[in-house]
Amino acid sequence: MFNKTIVTGLSRMLLTGSIFFNTSAHAAPVPADKVLLLVEDAAREYVLRWADSRGLAEPEFDITVVRGSRPLASCGSAVSVEAADTRQPARMRFNAICSGDGARGGSWRYEFVVRAKVSARIVIAANDIGAGKIITDEDVLLERHDISTVGDSVSDPQEVVGMSAKRTVRVGEVLRTGSLASPILVKRGDLVNIIASRDQVTVSMSGEAMDAGAKGSQVRVRNSSGNIIRARVTGPGAVQPADTPAAR
Repeated sequence: MFNKTIVTGLSRMLLTGSIFFNTSAHAAPVPADKVLLLVEDAAREYVLRWADSRGLAEPEFDITVVRGSRPLASCGSAVSVEAADTRQPARMRFNAICSGDGARGGSWRYEFVVRAKVSARIVIAANDIGAGKIITDEDVLLERHDISTVGDSVSDPQEVVGMSAKRTVRVGEVLRTGSLASPILVKRGDLVNIIASRDQVTVSMSGEAMDAGAKGSQVRVRNSSGNIIRARVTGPGAVQPADTPAAR
């Protein structure tokens, strides 16, 4: 998978339409019938990077370049392809640009609509999941789906196990991150077990939660000595001091 920093920067460039694809190694003339192929190659390169940045499992896709009514012309020099709008793979826009030098033909710019149909193995509901239910391994499975218009699908079942559904999810429905939430594991006033581990030594004491929190969130806890500490929620009724490494 691409380095996260690189992917983030790439995504920003793609969304603003400022990324260019090198489609010609030299300034050789480009015939009109090759322009569509250059646009298709650029769109395919983008979708490959997009699929990789999302960590899609076994992605497959088809690229279709929609030809407009304006006749295509050849280019006497290099043709570059610019991504103008790639927010939705199902409908993208690319510009093909000829930088003609006058001696071998004038310059031109064409805009193309490109449609990509993308499918991958993503997480779906294996059972009906009621609103607020904690998702278990038995509730999810991987299945191939068209995700061309789904921006928040999940490829790893373990990313959703332990989360809860914000609304009822029906069997066979695609699980989307926008419809899931981290459940509250500790409520204000709950008795909690404070566990601290370091150098293979583990100590614990009881305490009272002064805040509510989901897994990984920080809450205030009054320990049995009456001191108030910051703690990280690790599970139902369990926390660890916030200044210790997060439990894995």
